[in-house]
Amino acid sequence: MSTAALPRLTQAIAPLTRAVQVVDEHRQTRQLDIPAERALTVYVDKRELVTLMTLGAHPEWLVLGYLLNQRLIRAATEIESITVDWEVGAAAVKTRHGIMDLTEKTAKRVVTTGCGQGSVFGDLMADVDTIALPDATLTQSALYGIVNTIRLHDSVYKAAGSVHGCALFQGDTLLMFVEDVGRHNAIDAIAGWMALQPSDSPPGSVQQRSGLRADNKVFYTTGRLTSEMVIKSAQMGVPIVISRSGITQMGHAVAQRLNLCAIGRATNKRFLCFSAPQRLVFEAQAYPGADPLIIHPLGAS
Repeated sequence: MSTAALPRLTQAIAPLTRAVQVVDEHRQTRQLDIPAERALTVYVDKRELVTLMTLGAHPEWLVLGYLLNQRLIRAATEIESITVDWEVGAAAVKTRHGIMDLTEKTAKRVVTTGCGQGSVFGDLMADVDTIALPDATLTQSALYGIVNTIRLHDSVYKAAGSVHGCALFQGDTLLMFVEDVGRHNAIDAIAGWMALQPSDSPPGSVQQRSGLRADNKVFYTTGRLTSEMVIKSAQMGVPIVISRSGITQMGHAVAQRLNLCAIGRATNKRFLCFSAPQRLVFEAQAYPGADPLIIHPLGAS
């Protein structure tokens, strides 16, 4: 992907936490940090689209990823610029050629189960069968390594609680970690970040929508795997998702339909594989650091 074709982005900064006074069970007053939450109204070509409630860590990535995951755009190159101004709580998106049929695409709105009330436009379920996930597997030791990396990672949650975190891994390497008041915001921000990165696909291979290839990536979330989270992961092309929490009935149904490996309740060395267990390579003595943590194509040696 040519960097010249990527959108121009501001780098809006906002405090991620705020200090408040609390009274504990002993009637003692003390100061405590809580996560920030602010409204960001997105305008596309001067037309109001949606208001997102967000922590505000990476608002430009969030907006870009939101547009991608709602299938309002197909690639980051369709956007000329994203300008975020926290003084007015607005993100101005300027496209290169407009968004075709924007009114029809946004006519149907569904409020999701995501924290902070996520919303999706259109009937994304109707497009599920068009998604073909790449063949990939995850070793058990790699799974343990991912869980351990998240456990040790510094975060807003450890300092203030009340937020969800999402991460993108390649093997045992943490590529990106994003926190927000809703897990749907965090995954959108990661999708936006992926789309802005230089392509890491082998020469001559079919390029994905995102800048980064997804067949050798794993998505992690601290939140539950709802249908929205599973669909967004699949749209990003990531075939394996891990959650510290569980999975909903519809999330499970979609994961099975897509042959997406959904792993939930992953803490320490415990986990439950809810779908596509053939993508998980079990090992007799799996533990972090036992073997190189790899994801490899199905059937590969």
